[in-house]
Amino acid sequence: MKAAGSFCVLLWQIIFFVGVVLESINGAQANGWLNAHATFYGVNQDPATLGGACGYGNTMLAGFGVNTAAVSGILFRGGEACGACYQVMCNYKLDPKWCLQRRAVTVSATNFCPPNNNGGWCNPPHHHFDMSMPAFLRIARQGNEGIVPVIYRRVACKRRGGVQFTLKGQSSFNMVMISNVGGSGAAKGAWIRGSRMRSGTWIPMHRNWGANWQSSIDLRNQQLSFKLTLIDGKALVFYNVVPSTWRFGQTFSSQNQFS
Repeated sequence: MKAAGSFCVLLWQIIFFVGVVLESINGAQANGWLNAHATFYGVNQDPATLGGACGYGNTMLAGFGVNTAAVSGILFRGGEACGACYQVMCNYKLDPKWCLQRRAVTVSATNFCPPNNNGGWCNPPHHHFDMSMPAFLRIARQGNEGIVPVIYRRVACKRRGGVQFTLKGQSSFNMVMISNVGGSGAAKGAWIRGSRMRSGTWIPMHRNWGANWQSSIDLRNQQLSFKLTLIDGKALVFYNVVPSTWRFGQTFSSQNQFS
């Protein structure tokens, strides 16, 4: 009888623990949080060079700071997530050993975590963040070389200064890297116009890769204006943000920013 009683107590403790965990997970999902996992970039890797598949190059110069992450394909969506911001919190109830309680960090998506990387956690349909080490250590304890459960949600990006445009390409092939975008952070559409073009004429640009948009028109020796639409539908026009003396390789900061 004593053994049976102990077994019943143990069983109820297990049921209670599972119930608490499920309640926590369901509550998080109800508040807009989704489940995922997180790892971190190599210890000796400079977070200022983690532009990766978005094409940002030096993420510090692009306005993202050190709190960046490579995201799995289900989040990356062929580059649509480039520049988007996510609030990430370690799930302390699932992993109290390595998670810091009630600690969250906001990261910008600047890279792609390819399939078959990090033990397959970046494979579809996993939601995964491979974070810079400074960002990872904001939510998890140092010393864990593995993986931690997290919850996350999309949040608005708060950027310093205006949207930046970096001119790449050659002659009639214009490629523009768009960075430091606030608001939803991720561009859905981009248009360009030169100062010699007819008023009201905008040339649609197409995503080449990541945050790089292209057009096939020679706009050298012209002032350049841009129009951007974000994934949430917000749009801004950036008139004459690039002077006519521009050269490929230069970056220009606008006075306008999404909120």
